[in-house]
Amino acid sequence: MIHVTLPDGSVREYESGITAFDIAESISPRLRKSVLAAEIDGERHDAFAPIEHDCSLKLLTFNDEDGRWTLRHTGSHILAQAVKKVRPEAKLAIGPAIDNGFYYDFDVEEPFTPDELAVIEKEMSKIVEEKLPLERFELPREEAIKYMAERNEPYKVELIQDLPEDAIISFYRQGDFVDLCAGPHVENTGKVKNFKLMSIAGAYWRGSEKNKMLQRIYGTAFEKKSELDEYITRIEEAKKRDHRKIGRELGLFTIMDEGPGFPFFLPKGMVLKNTLIDYWHEVHKRYGYVEISTPIILNRTLWERSGHWGHYKNNMYTTVIDEEDYAIKPMNCPGGMLVYKLEPHSYRELPLRCGELGLVHRHELSGALHGLFRVRCFTQDDAHIFMTREQMKDEIKNVAKLFDEVYSLFGLKYTIELSTMPEDHIGTEEEWVENQEILKAAITEMGKDFVINEGDGAFYGPKLDFHLEDCLGRTWQCGTIQLDSQLPERFELEYTGADGQKHRPVMIHRVVFGSIERFIGVITEHFAGAFPTWLSPVQVKVMAMTDRTAEQAISIAAELEAAGLRVETDLRNEKIGFKIREAQMQKIPYMLIIGDKEVENGVVAVRSRRGGDLGTMKLDDFKAKVVEEVRTKTRD
Repeated sequence: MIHVTLPDGSVREYESGITAFDIAESISPRLRKSVLAAEIDGERHDAFAPIEHDCSLKLLTFNDEDGRWTLRHTGSHILAQAVKKVRPEAKLAIGPAIDNGFYYDFDVEEPFTPDELAVIEKEMSKIVEEKLPLERFELPREEAIKYMAERNEPYKVELIQDLPEDAIISFYRQGDFVDLCAGPHVENTGKVKNFKLMSIAGAYWRGSEKNKMLQRIYGTAFEKKSELDEYITRIEEAKKRDHRKIGRELGLFTIMDEGPGFPFFLPKGMVLKNTLIDYWHEVHKRYGYVEISTPIILNRTLWERSGHWGHYKNNMYTTVIDEEDYAIKPMNCPGGMLVYKLEPHSYRELPLRCGELGLVHRHELSGALHGLFRVRCFTQDDAHIFMTREQMKDEIKNVAKLFDEVYSLFGLKYTIELSTMPEDHIGTEEEWVENQEILKAAITEMGKDFVINEGDGAFYGPKLDFHLEDCLGRTWQCGTIQLDSQLPERFELEYTGADGQKHRPVMIHRVVFGSIERFIGVITEHFAGAFPTWLSPVQVKVMAMTDRTAEQAISIAAELEAAGLRVETDLRNEKIGFKIREAQMQKIPYMLIIGDKEVENGVVAVRSRRGGDLGTMKLDDFKAKVVEEVRTKTRD
């Protein structure tokens, strides 16, 4: 007999060899139908595997992250089996579950086409209908290599060859299809009945540009059809909101073949970008920051001292000047260290909050580039805060308060993640633990929740990452608060304490937007290009109905511009309905229609982007309304 401890603390006795499915059945037949996998002593396992020892057990359903992962992982195997039927020559690479779905990479002679996805989906449906059982079996490493070589799967052979010589290799079989896999999986292919193939992309084998480009098919799977339909609807809405598409349509930015990953901002995009920067200056002034600017290129000695040359060099662009190595900065912090060291500091000056809108460059793989979300050149809205250890907790709270104000303005909810010490780090474990506890205490005392992200801190210190949630429920990592005891030590930073002695300051690295460019991408999709009036590149469009009213339209536009509003005129000899539709497509918040009656009565006819026809009003009243909307940064 074995003893199984359930999540509620209860202990049940069973015959050795019982499965998680059997245990679920003993609790509730309904639960048995919902179980997809099992967590045994903290590790994922097949729910159909025999349990032969005392253990703790959690039954995993689709409501659990690991349950969803298991269903979608099996979805990737069904995809691979279907592709092998449609394209027998395809070579299998890898096929993991990912957030909201799964993918599989294939080496094929000709790229997949969108039409071919429908054919593959039909084949997947047949496999699902067959309800093929998933069967696990194991082989010694050498036999596993031979087994995959006989099946002409060179990528699988390579993966096995990377494992230790004494490794036992696991496989899963479903019908006539076999794949190298650690598992777990659901009991049969019939469980994955609500699936959809989403897209095709290129992907380098093992993520290296030196390797062959493979074809990646993305898909997703849900337990219920209603959940799948809801997800597809969200994806379709996300496509409409794609910031790359909207950026082109509204004339905000572009990325050209002459500079992959290096965005070009167009006139209207620069208005948007500069308005965000103006707001950044405003809020930072209120929170007691000073602003600095540091050089874009600095020598190798500095980057060695900061640790970036040893820990980040692969992401840096380097050059040689006067026979000396230099690097284009991937981040602003080392320059900030040099600014602090220019003059002596007293404890009375601390905390010293130095903000910097620094242009940084990072070498990203071409396959990872994505609009404004992943670029090689961006403006990091940085700040470095120098303080005493006694000030750390209050200063973390102050930064979090600033973040809360900024994100609330845009209607973005957020969650917080605490990232702890990575394997590649500098500083002692004791320092890391102490700093992690300070971050925890500060955010907890503010009444905010957080989750732990083990081992994902910066190489110099733990951090709090702020993940923003947009109107579609998608999350974006933007803000971060990084606590650093290492760079002040490396740069020998000092301040004179109340005791007259020299002390080492502690430092916070933090960004609010993350980068101006990426944040523009996020809010473009969040607002679907219909930015709040204060942020819109064009706030009012003044339209003349006839040539007779053109002069009045020009005069009205001039008066609005004098009040600080961003205005365009449309004096073309076109029908007013056409002009209105065009302004609507450009997401302009307000349209003023100037006809003979409006001129005669000294009023303007007002339309809003969302409210439609607002009737007529005095120009002064309209001007006061919009100026106040801009001043208070009201959202529509």
